[in-house]
Amino acid sequence: MTHTVMSSATREIVLGFDRPFVVIGERINPTGRALLSAEMAAGDYHRVRADAVAQVEAGAAMLDVNAGIPMADEPGILAEAVRQVQAVVDVPLSIDSSIVAALEAGLEAYDGKPLVNSVTGEEERLESVLPLVARYGAAVVAITNDESGISQDPDVRFDVARTIVRRAADHGILASDIVVDPLVMPIAAVSAAGRDVMALVGRLRRELGVNTTCGASNISFGLPNRGGINAAFLAMAIGAGLTSAITNPLEPDILRTVLAGDVLTGNDANCAAWIRRHRAANGDGDGAASGRRRSNRRRARSGG
Repeated sequence: MTHTVMSSATREIVLGFDRPFVVIGERINPTGRALLSAEMAAGDYHRVRADAVAQVEAGAAMLDVNAGIPMADEPGILAEAVRQVQAVVDVPLSIDSSIVAALEAGLEAYDGKPLVNSVTGEEERLESVLPLVARYGAAVVAITNDESGISQDPDVRFDVARTIVRRAADHGILASDIVVDPLVMPIAAVSAAGRDVMALVGRLRRELGVNTTCGASNISFGLPNRGGINAAFLAMAIGAGLTSAITNPLEPDILRTVLAGDVLTGNDANCAAWIRRHRAANGDGDGAASGRRRSNRRRARSGG
């Protein structure tokens, strides 16, 4: 079994086909969040810290940290965001940027073994990101596009993934430290997007033996009730072999799907996590209901 290990200063997370599915919280990302973007650019990280805590409390095992703010000091902001997040939660982080200098700043600030998000099959990106990953002993997300763009053919994307794995080996990076992103396209625009991802995830598992991740929310872009689509997509992707996803743990349907997926794939021993989560929820509910019944009985006895 391929195990991809990431760590913070105090906690280790393992991706694997025989391990529970890993939710990587997506919320610390200023893209499309004007207020968060303005705050981070101004050096205000209170919302970053609050989002970090909320996602971990909801069930995220890792967090993605992105500081892609136009016309801002992305390396400095990303490094400070990493420090701020590590000060309030102890889960491993995915350091997310398209700018190599920002990735390096984030890695320098990080305490532990992070996931670098990301490298592509483009020659310039391979030769700038892979040495950085090797130097810091990180794991890396491999995105399956290259100079030709994003192919609609899943076989071409598989070839890009295989190339990245081979080139990473030239830098001493093990396949176990590569987490491949098969690239999820919006189903509203590409009708075969769901089928393509399932097929590609299966091949990546069988033929390359690598762990996988994706931006799961991309599948529902432009559609109503995105949470419902995202949850159904995750259920199918977990069945196909997906081992992690960058997604929103604050969506109840997402966490229920992931917990149920672990049960059904045999990666929740004795269904312990499922029982623990629902026993706690039912206990709270039963307690509240009992309190209401006691209150109603008191009112009835008093004639109120």
